[in-house]
Amino acid sequence: MKTKTAPEKPNILLIVIDDQGYADFTPFKDHDKTVSTPNILRLGAAGTVFTQAYVTAPVCSPSRAGILTGKNQFRWDKPASWGPGLPDEVKTIAEYLKEAGYHTAQIGKNDLGRNFHKNDVREYPLQHGYDEFLGFSAHAHDYWLNSQEIKDKTPDPYGTSALLGPLMHNMGEKSYNEGYLTDIFTDESIAYLKRKHEKPFFLTLSYSAVHHLIHEVPKKYLDKFGAKEIPNYDPSTMEAFGNHEPGSYAAYYDKYSRVGAIKADELRNYYLANLNNLDDNIGRVLDALKEQNLAKNTLIVFISDNGGSPLTGANNAPLTGGKYSLWEGGIRVPMAISWPGKIETNNIVTDYVSATDILPTLLDAAGVEVQDPALDGISLLKPDKNRLLVWKWQKTWAVRQGDWKLTNSHENHWKSEPSVQYISPIVDNSELKLFNVTQDPGERKDVASKYPEQVKALELAYKNWCDANIQQ
Repeated sequence: MKTKTAPEKPNILLIVIDDQGYADFTPFKDHDKTVSTPNILRLGAAGTVFTQAYVTAPVCSPSRAGILTGKNQFRWDKPASWGPGLPDEVKTIAEYLKEAGYHTAQIGKNDLGRNFHKNDVREYPLQHGYDEFLGFSAHAHDYWLNSQEIKDKTPDPYGTSALLGPLMHNMGEKSYNEGYLTDIFTDESIAYLKRKHEKPFFLTLSYSAVHHLIHEVPKKYLDKFGAKEIPNYDPSTMEAFGNHEPGSYAAYYDKYSRVGAIKADELRNYYLANLNNLDDNIGRVLDALKEQNLAKNTLIVFISDNGGSPLTGANNAPLTGGKYSLWEGGIRVPMAISWPGKIETNNIVTDYVSATDILPTLLDAAGVEVQDPALDGISLLKPDKNRLLVWKWQKTWAVRQGDWKLTNSHENHWKSEPSVQYISPIVDNSELKLFNVTQDPGERKDVASKYPEQVKALELAYKNWCDANIQQ
C-alpha cells in the first residue's frame, strides 16, 4: 500500500442500516408511498443513488464482512455460513484508513458472526482497525434495555446472539439507565463529530434499526402509525416460549421476532414507526455535520446490509423474496453516496454495483492505492456494465453478468405469507433458473430453456471463479 499525493483528505461517514426494504428507500422513484423519510431522501438528493446495488449475502454477518473487506466473504468461509468471521490476513477499510492517517471509530452494531460479546478477538472493532468502538457485538440488541441493572436481573443476558444490558465501549462497557438504542447511537455519533479532530475521521455508524425487535419504538412513533404498545421484557413476568425457560430473554426475543404474537398485518406499522425514528436520527447526524462545518468535506456512504426481512413488514417490491435468500429481494439493497463538489447530486445510477465497491471507493477518495488481486470491489464512480458478480449462501448460489442472473435457488422459506408485503418466489423443480433482471427484477420469468447457451456460459463463469478464488 502507498499513499498518493492528494488534496485534503475527506472525512468519511459510512452509515449501515439493518434490513431496510428495497421499496422503503425514498430516494428511489418507485418507492412505497406509505414511507416518509425526508432525511434519507435528503441524503440521497445530496449525491448519487444506485438502483442495482448488491450485497454479498442475504443476512447480516457475511454481508457486513463483504462491506468491511471489499471481498466476497465466501473466499475464506467455505461453508458460506451465517458466521464468516474475519481472518487475520484479510484487511479492512478501517485498517487501510488508519494506516493512511485517519482516526477511526465505529458506533452501533458489530456483527461478523463469530466470537460474540468478546473484545479480545479479531472480529471486535478494536482488533481490526478501529481506534474506538461503542455498541454491541452480536446480531441484535434490545432497543430499550441497556443498563447493568437489567443485565443483573436477567438469567440469560447472552442467552442467544441477541442480548440486552450495557453496550461494549472500547475494552470495557457503558451502561445506560434510560434511552432508546437508535437515539443513543446518534447521540454518541454527534458527540464524536463535535470533538476537535486533528486527523480526518472515518466513522462507521452501524444502526441496528430496522432489525428486530421491530415493535420496540418510542410511543410517539407507535402512535403516529397506529401500532399498539407491547410491554418491554421483564424477567419476573416472562413466560416460557418455545424451548426457552420462563424469565429468559431468549423467550421474549423469539416470541416477538416471528409472526404470531404480532400478526402479519400488524408488522408494517411497527416497521414504519421504527424506520421513521431512524430517519429522524439520520437527520440529526446530517445536521450535526453541517453545524460543525464538516459537511463540505465529508464523504457519506449509505447502505442496507441486506434485503428487508419478511418477518418485520419490510417491503422489497418489485423484488422477489427478502432477507435469507439469494432472490433479488435478499441481496439487492438501497445504497447512496455523497461528497460535496466531487460526486454528482440528484443523480441516479442504474448500472449494477456491489457493496464490495465501498472499500476501493473510499480508499481512492483518501488517496490510498491498494494492490490486492483478491479484491472483488471496484470504484463506485466507474461502474463496469459487464462485470461478473457471484454469490454463495449455504447450499444456494447465483451469478450475474450484464442483464443476466443465473441461480440454483429454489426455496421459499415460508409456508404462508410472513407479512402482507412479502412477494413469494415462483418455486419449481428447475435445477437452474435464468432471469433477465434488468427487464424482470422480480424474477417472474425463468428463461433458462429459451437461452441454454447463456445458462452454460454463466454456470461455467461461476465455477471458474470459485475454482480460482475459494480457499480449499
